[in-house]
Amino acid sequence: MGDFSFRAVEVLKQADGILAEDTRHTRHLLDRYEISTPMIPYHEHVEARMTPGLVRRLESGESLALVSDAGTPLISDPGARLVRAAIDAGIRVVPIPGASALLAALVTSGLPSDRFTFYGFLPRTGRERREALDDLVVARHTSVVYESPARLVDTLGDLEERGAGTRQTVVAREMTKQFEEVARGTLSELRAYYRGTPPKGEVVLVIDAAPAVTASDELVRERVRALLASGLTPRDAAATAAQELSVSRRVAYRLAQEEK
Repeated sequence: MGDFSFRAVEVLKQADGILAEDTRHTRHLLDRYEISTPMIPYHEHVEARMTPGLVRRLESGESLALVSDAGTPLISDPGARLVRAAIDAGIRVVPIPGASALLAALVTSGLPSDRFTFYGFLPRTGRERREALDDLVVARHTSVVYESPARLVDTLGDLEERGAGTRQTVVAREMTKQFEEVARGTLSELRAYYRGTPPKGEVVLVIDAAPAVTASDELVRERVRALLASGLTPRDAAATAAQELSVSRRVAYRLAQEEK
């Protein structure tokens, strides 16, 4: 509640309606600041159906405010469809800065913040997840990921298997809330800690940049060739070479495919 700004209170009081991800959750906020503006449920399950009608209301001269349950709307929260539709209709979209777990975690992490990539929530399974993890491991700047507490240890384990175990990492939990916690260490250290101490609440993972890659394609190719000769499959050979030489698993797999 304390992160809410005077400007945000004024905007919500003056709007014709408040689009809320969860009206029950938002009711606590409105009651705290004595805001009586009517709420309209607006979440991922109704975005497509409701957006055209909301745009018509905006075109008629009404003003609508969009809030999410926590953090900033559109940052891994609903609202992108409405914002895009409003812009396409020539309607002014005004941002009201407020709490953001992404930015709060980044600035408290102690890791470089001059350049970073926000991955949002990683895909849970399949090729898209593997590719996202591979990209994250070789990123040459700070990476920020949202993760559920139930999947945090698995994600740290997946990154550790890709050779990122020694990377400086921060797990920021429940940012700007009552039980805020920031844990720092290597990725392997944090995986071990949270394996024994399951986290709760909303989690932001901040990972330092990958070290400069010095292994050439030829060096990777030689190592892959040797691993294939030892009986490993192309996928396993690529995974081992990528971890040993701190290169992208995708690059190592491509070379393994060429050598098989």
